[in-house]
Amino acid sequence: MLGNSPDFIQAWFGANKIGAICATVNTSFRGPALVHMLNIQGAQVLVIVPEAAAAIEAVADQLAHLKLIVVCGDVSAASLAGNIPVVAFDAVDAGGGAVADHPVTGSDIALLLGTSGTTGRSKACALSHTYTVRQAELMVEHLRLTPDDVLYCPFPLFHLDAAVLTVMPALVSGGVAAIGERFSVSRFWDEVRAFEATVFDFMGATLTMLHNAPLLDDDADNPVRLAWGVPVPDFAREFESRFGLRLVELYGSTDAGVPVYEPLDQPRRPGSCGKPIGAYDVRLFDAHDCEIETGATGEIVVRPNEPDLIASGYFGMPEETLAARRNLWFHTGDLARADQDGYLYFVGRLKDAIRRRGENISAFEVEEIVKAHPNVLDVAAYGVPSELTEDDVMVAVVPHPSCTFVYEDLIAFCTDRMAAYMVPRYVELVDDLPRTPTEKVEKQILVARGVTATTWDRTATRAGPSA
Repeated sequence: MLGNSPDFIQAWFGANKIGAICATVNTSFRGPALVHMLNIQGAQVLVIVPEAAAAIEAVADQLAHLKLIVVCGDVSAASLAGNIPVVAFDAVDAGGGAVADHPVTGSDIALLLGTSGTTGRSKACALSHTYTVRQAELMVEHLRLTPDDVLYCPFPLFHLDAAVLTVMPALVSGGVAAIGERFSVSRFWDEVRAFEATVFDFMGATLTMLHNAPLLDDDADNPVRLAWGVPVPDFAREFESRFGLRLVELYGSTDAGVPVYEPLDQPRRPGSCGKPIGAYDVRLFDAHDCEIETGATGEIVVRPNEPDLIASGYFGMPEETLAARRNLWFHTGDLARADQDGYLYFVGRLKDAIRRRGENISAFEVEEIVKAHPNVLDVAAYGVPSELTEDDVMVAVVPHPSCTFVYEDLIAFCTDRMAAYMVPRYVELVDDLPRTPTEKVEKQILVARGVTATTWDRTATRAGPSA
């Protein structure tokens, strides 16, 4: 449970060296989401910074497997209570001798990366040693990375982008991985220049935020030649001209790896995320797992043409693993269409998830916490369009009829119990939630309704009255 730091890399590689699994945890997790992730991972040793101690102490009695806490920093500042031993990261050694490598195979699990829950809780995606290396090799091949490249990533190391698609390609290619502490519009280009970065990755709203920054005379005075990610926006040509680089789109996920790349030797096809590569079989299926005709919209399904090229499953969640792999295909839950030349065009998501600032948010987990508020009778969480592209989180709340509902109290309640990026921006009070005859919430009605004149916006200058 670490931020971006050398300690993270050392803990990851050290665990893998002895044949152990490095199980990453989103540093923003709190409460039920944190307990769930640590318990399904079977986490026995937890490596944290002192600032995470309070979140761990609050749930320590619910952690079924934890035997040791290692603190990167001042142990006294961690102030952990309970019977779980606590040691300093710098004090951990091999008893004065070298640690023998533990024999592993390519199929053995190296990493557990969190993948957002969609119709349920978040999952721990099990990635093999082969997965981490082979995805890096494919990245090097299809983006034409060289030993002279410096790959810059300002996103968390507990995500695929920074760990498997930045650190690992740098090792495979003989280049350099430059990991920023966090994404910042004001610091982005200064860090790029300081690192002499030649490649960076983007996600979601980050390009929009960089694009919206004031024009500067030295915008093109940077060492970057290529930037990859999703989605490539409508203003791509303008962005490329302004900053003197090329944008490349691809399609992938923690579960499937990256099966689709935009061909570098072909002109960009607006709206397309590229073509499937030879290492994968990628198709579009209907609801009955039958392949659809060209031009129609279907679910992206993936099957690897090599061993261990996709995730080995969801650790500790066998039923979810089987459900995602029905009929011998991995079902992404994403919708797309294909043209006559095999280029894919992403359409949307089947899943009940919200995409905000590069994070996939489980609507279920937002609803679970909001519903725990004493003044909330029922709730539905969903995404509404953001001015920075992707989504903002909105909740429709059915309040208890006997209560005086205070919006700020709900936000404070959420802030203490969930990651900051999950906290709803918009709150709409409703008398009831629209439902199907089988009592499922019809979220498409709420999404279509969107933000209205009665919606409370926590980012507004004036918060608005309580109900």
